Amino acid sequence: MLVEDPLKQISSQTLSHWDRDDTRPAVRQAFSRLLECRTPALGATVYASENQRKIVYDTCKSPACPSCGHRATAGGGAALPDGPYKGITFTMPDVLWEVFRNNRVLASALSALAASAIQTWVNARHGLRVGVLAILHTFNGRLEFNSHVHTMVSGGGLYSSGSWKSHVYYDQDQLMKLWRNAVIKLVRSVLRAGLLRTGMNFVQMEAMLSEQGNRWWSIRIQSLDSKSRFLLYAGRYVRRPLIAQRRITSIETGSVTFWTKDKKLGRRVEVQCTLEEFINRWAQHIPERYQHAVRAFGLFASRALGQTSAAIFAVLRQKRKLRPKPVPWAVSMKRDFGKDPLMDGLGNRMRRLGRLAPQACP
Repeated sequence: MLVEDPLKQISSQTLSHWDRDDTRPAVRQAFSRLLECRTPALGATVYASENQRKIVYDTCKSPACPSCGHRATAGGGAALPDGPYKGITFTMPDVLWEVFRNNRVLASALSALAASAIQTWVNARHGLRVGVLAILHTFNGRLEFNSHVHTMVSGGGLYSSGSWKSHVYYDQDQLMKLWRNAVIKLVRSVLRAGLLRTGMNFVQMEAMLSEQGNRWWSIRIQSLDSKSRFLLYAGRYVRRPLIAQRRITSIETGSVTFWTKDKKLGRRVEVQCTLEEFINRWAQHIPERYQHAVRAFGLFASRALGQTSAAIFAVLRQKRKLRPKPVPWAVSMKRDFGKDPLMDGLGNRMRRLGRLAPQACP
């Protein structure tokens, strides 16, 4: 059974729980703007024809808003060449998830560690530079904190001479060791500096890190026929809430139920928790303001693209595509729903008259 605007309902019903001084500012702003989305609180644009007048309230563009996130998801990657890519996912043992949940600054460094492992291996084995896009992913289907990094790596690489190697081999075991050692070294350095927030004492943490540093970590490598699949995933993760609203099946007094896919059981299972617990799970994945969820390294870094992009496209005999222009609001509405929102009841097009200033909500 579908629930109408479930995320907005949950945010509204738990207002006293998250709208407090001790809530992270990024979380407080995200939920507040979600509740203000398409209301007078954000202002509006006025359109009119000879027969009709229409007020279109502004959207919040919050990462917590499912509507704004859906419209903001768009294909990109015009600066990247077409061709094969590799998708490499870096995970860690679950005993380390809590460490990175409680030390968010460390979590923000994971994308760079994954990219460094890739670039170190490729340079040592092939003497090449490759392009890497990395996304820090912090949640699983139950909305629990599960830190791992998804990367998209160019299928080929650039020699210092300017020539291009079309195929690069990645050794899963060697990448795993580079990644594992880098993560353990990062946590251990903060621990020894006395800055690590943890429920364990120093001796317990050292023992745990030593144990995890000697076990196997899961690294998944897959071939991608094109960049579009990864970029679509990236857009969904960066601009949309962590849970699709269709997965929320009921909101009752004090509780919420949603479904997730259990990979071990091979089927859907229902998860029930209190509204406050749901908000807490949701809030821990909202990034800080201005924090980039997708980061670029190597040949894909902004500075490197400016220096080598033309050469790479020339070597691959490709023409760089122009960055797509943003789709106007009315065009996207017509595309998604088949109706032009600026056409009045008599078939005449409405024109923009002006703006209404934001108003305080009662």
